[in-house]
Amino acid sequence: MTTRIVVLGAGYSGQLAARLAARQRDTEVTLVNERDRFVERVRLHQLVSGQDLRDRPLADLVKGTGIRLVIDRVTAVDAAEGSVALAGGETLPYDTLVYALGSRMDLASVPGAAEHAFTVATVEEAARLRARLASGEVVTVVGGGLTGIETVTELAERQPDLKMRLLTADGLGDRLSAKGRRHLRRTFDRLGIHVREHARVAEVRSDGVVLSDGEHVASDVVVWTTGFVVPTLAKDAGLAVDDHGRLAVDATTRSVSHRNVYGIGDAAAMRMPGGQELRMACATGLPVAQQSVRAIMAHRDGRPAKDFGFRYVNQCISLGRRDGLIQFVNRFDEPVERVLTGRLAALYKEAIVLGAFQTQRHPSIPTSF
Repeated sequence: MTTRIVVLGAGYSGQLAARLAARQRDTEVTLVNERDRFVERVRLHQLVSGQDLRDRPLADLVKGTGIRLVIDRVTAVDAAEGSVALAGGETLPYDTLVYALGSRMDLASVPGAAEHAFTVATVEEAARLRARLASGEVVTVVGGGLTGIETVTELAERQPDLKMRLLTADGLGDRLSAKGRRHLRRTFDRLGIHVREHARVAEVRSDGVVLSDGEHVASDVVVWTTGFVVPTLAKDAGLAVDDHGRLAVDATTRSVSHRNVYGIGDAAAMRMPGGQELRMACATGLPVAQQSVRAIMAHRDGRPAKDFGFRYVNQCISLGRRDGLIQFVNRFDEPVERVLTGRLAALYKEAIVLGAFQTQRHPSIPTSF
């Protein structure tokens, strides 16, 4: 009997899951995505800085795989009936649903952010920011996470005429080791990036931001890189979700409330057996996609699915095209003192990004994690 598998979202996790599922026996796989291009989201800061990214049509990527590709927006999931409604009017029935809709930037939590701030969350938003930078001089990047760090350093390197500023609610590189923080600060000093630590933005205006203490920080362009939200489709469908609206799944990636639904990527709250929550990253999304397909096949065939076993190795941060920081971590994803920096780290990060894409082209399922 053929199992109808519908995968929602063709990002890193969703596309890999669809390709792996299509390789299994007796499966019929439909991949749904709102855009007709695969977006290397981890490269969007490069697009902002003036670099051109390779065009990757989804139709070309899934050609010959047996996957049915549907370019449309998902409007609802009927978990009781086992179907997905699309904006174009089509309804897709499923036996198994893979929920991989990803995340988007949170612009609603701070007044004025949606109206006045730019983001690097999608190709369209990154292109809009790129165009705006042509007429700006002072740029403020809000958010000291990886997206903020990579964006501000890429811009500072590629467009040295811009006056770059980073605002972070925490300390710069708080999640790095002492060696990692030292290299990050040296890089910021070399690139002329001004940093404001422990600065919380209370409002975004057309001429800059207002901090929680009332100070106005003038800026021609505000780039928002902090906070992510996920679609409400899972919650609206009555699926169990966590406090952030992410699909609640067990250690095999299966929904805790609906046995024929699996969650992967940013839109799912995946935890290790010990309770550790996995971070939003390609380093998480790709192995979780592999785990999900392995679990789907096991459950379908009446076999017990193994719990997800996994550990992080490092965090990879690009600091422009000629510098980088590879922060090695322990099994709990906590930084150790070992780091790799400079040109070698930049090449390392590029190899990781290329490898993430090649995994889409040549997918496999490890026998163990």
